[in-house]
Amino acid sequence: MTEKNYTLLCDFYELTMGNGYLISGKKDQICYFDVFFRHIPDNGGYAVTAGLQQVIEYINGLHFDGDDIEFLRKKGVFSEEFLTYLKNFYFTGDIWAIPEGTPVFPHEPVLTVRAKAPEAQLVETFILLSLNHQSLIATKSSRIVRAAKGRAVSEFGSRRAQGADGAVLGARAAYIAGAAGTACALSDKEYGVPAGGTMAHSWVQMFDSEYEAFDTYCKIYPKAATLLVDTYNVLRDGVPDAIKAFDNNFGPERRDVNLGIRIDSGDIAYLSRRAREMLDKAGYPHCKIVASNSLDEFMIRDILNQGACIDAFGVGERLITSKSEPVFDGVYKLAAVEDDRGKIIPKIKISENTSKITNPHFKTVYRLFDRKTGKALADQICVYDEVIDDDKPLEIFDPDYTWKRKTLSDFKAVKLMKQIFKDGELVYDMPDIEEIKKYCNSQMETLWDEVTRFENPHEYYVDLSEKLWSVKKEMLDNNGRRQ
Repeated sequence: MTEKNYTLLCDFYELTMGNGYLISGKKDQICYFDVFFRHIPDNGGYAVTAGLQQVIEYINGLHFDGDDIEFLRKKGVFSEEFLTYLKNFYFTGDIWAIPEGTPVFPHEPVLTVRAKAPEAQLVETFILLSLNHQSLIATKSSRIVRAAKGRAVSEFGSRRAQGADGAVLGARAAYIAGAAGTACALSDKEYGVPAGGTMAHSWVQMFDSEYEAFDTYCKIYPKAATLLVDTYNVLRDGVPDAIKAFDNNFGPERRDVNLGIRIDSGDIAYLSRRAREMLDKAGYPHCKIVASNSLDEFMIRDILNQGACIDAFGVGERLITSKSEPVFDGVYKLAAVEDDRGKIIPKIKISENTSKITNPHFKTVYRLFDRKTGKALADQICVYDEVIDDDKPLEIFDPDYTWKRKTLSDFKAVKLMKQIFKDGELVYDMPDIEEIKKYCNSQMETLWDEVTRFENPHEYYVDLSEKLWSVKKEMLDNNGRRQ
């Protein structure tokens, strides 16, 4: 994507706090912030993380232009010392993150920033908007793709997206999580998400007859032709006219041509079954049927259960906006600071709303895989320097019954978080989008069906290590402080 300077894409209080840190002598205070989320969209059993590439691009381009400094000076609230500091500003800290395409769960850190206070504070807004947006769309895409049961799903939603980036980056996120492609040409150009499409109803309406529209299209595109058959009447006109155009240009014996019809309205289950009968009788069992029209995972599941004869789906607004739950609630919370000697001092936020109590300390996340099946058994959030010995049994708690414990054995512990930046320098080899997509698919295969079902999914085990829980309990007992 064309590089843009998004440094001022931040909440204004990031800047007022930065100014305050400078004036109060905390400019060089090292601190740790975690990105995590509390709730899985659509009451699902998992989320899929995405948006890290855009965070990397943002951090690499972080700087204040002269007109940025002048804009801030005119606000009349910043010291000249702070404005001078911003002239030479760049990110000098460390970042760790769980790779894009990984299934993730509530309360575990998806990304951690270690940096001087003004730096760590400034990057909050963009990091959250990037991870929240793309993780939301990737999660929705994963649900829709699973509902399609192996049938291709294309993202069709650009015209209903919230802005240009919503369309382009939404298509990227959808592809990572399993979509086959997009209707958005720019997402293909910039990110390699395969773009495709054939015709709109306006194409059919431009001609004197539906058959003429179809026949002309087949002549222009002799290697692949998918015809939109619902402009007037699907079964009376659309499908028969499509068959007539196929006969005139290809014939049933031509199996080297990718033929298809698309149904964009009406009773998809019924119409697709009848269309399939008509195409097969005419000698076109290889002609694919594509369905679109306000689809989501539940509609796709239902029409397939009703015997719909669909080979592929185009999904628009309900994917690109995650219409059923359009907000991913990732947050950015202080977890620790360092003293003058480099000792890490845990910090905790306490709330009367227990779901908003944070996990303190500089942390890492391990995923525990069953050695026999390869399935993910649980995640454990640990203090940064802990190493899980997977040669010994490990006891974790059952999230459904906090008084129960479960003992794991014969498992492999894998650290999920990778270092992305070290001392401001990128140290992570960012995979290309095809590698991310392949990785996402492989990681989804590690989840049990009970976790991925749509209704009442099993709550995946996410536990705190004993060391981390002891720190948290001590701080809760002492009103946020350690003795």
